[in-house]
Amino acid sequence: MSVFCRIDDKHVPLYRVLWISATPHFCGDAECQCEGLHEVALEGGESVWAKFDEKEQLLQMIEDWQSGGA
Repeated sequence: MSVFCRIDDKHVPLYRVLWISATPHFCGDAECQCEGLHEVALEGGESVWAKFDEKEQLLQMIEDWQSGGA
């Protein structure tokens, strides 16, 4: 099992993930580039934005990692 998850064009180490938003971002700003994406907060105050499928894959990878699964 890899310790990296691909989100957008980034390979994110699973151990850097602090939390993942349960609902997609919505702020109503016409110029917002993150509408409909899920925020993934990383240590150090950084965030990346994941599509629904990327968010689900990341959640599953963290579950597998925590349980020691393949």
